[in-house]
Amino acid sequence: MSEESLEKIMKEKISADHLLYVSMKYTKTCDVMINLLKRWKIMIDYSFEGLLDQAKKKKMIKSIPDAPKLKIDLIKQVFKNSKEVMEVVEIYEMFKIIDSLNKTKEGEFRKGVCLRITYKWKEISVNLEKLKEYSEILERFINYTKLFLLTKN
Repeated sequence: MSEESLEKIMKEKISADHLLYVSMKYTKTCDVMINLLKRWKIMIDYSFEGLLDQAKKKKMIKSIPDAPKLKIDLIKQVFKNSKEVMEVVEIYEMFKIIDSLNKTKEGEFRKGVCLRITYKWKEISVNLEKLKEYSEILERFINYTKLFLLTKN
C-alpha cells in the first residue's frame, strides 16, 4: 500500500508543480491559484492516508477512523512531534474549505496577482510569494512522508 500511496502522492505533486511553475507563470489568474490549492489538498489527503496506513502497520495506532475530522485529529496526535506534518495540517485546513471561503481577486494577468482569502477572521494574501512559501512547506512534508512510508519500523 505504501508504494501505491507514494505513486498517487507523486502524481498529484507533478500536477501541482505544473500548475505552479507553468500555468501560473503564463496565466497569472486567481482561478489557477484556487485550482493549485485544491490540487495540493488532494495531494495532502493521499499523504495523510499513507501516513495513517503506515502508522497502523508500525503498530503506532490500532485503527484508522472513517470520518475526515477524526483522521486529522489522529494525524495531529500521532505526528505531533513532526514539524513537517504539523505545518501542513495548518494550511490543509484552509485548503480543504477553499470553495466556501470569502475570496477577492486582485491584479489578475499581472505579476502582482493576488487572491485575498478570509480565513478564521483573518485576511490571507495568496500571491506568487505565498505560493512559493506553501510549496516549500509541502516539499518538506512530502520528503518526510516518503521517508515515513519507505521505512519499515
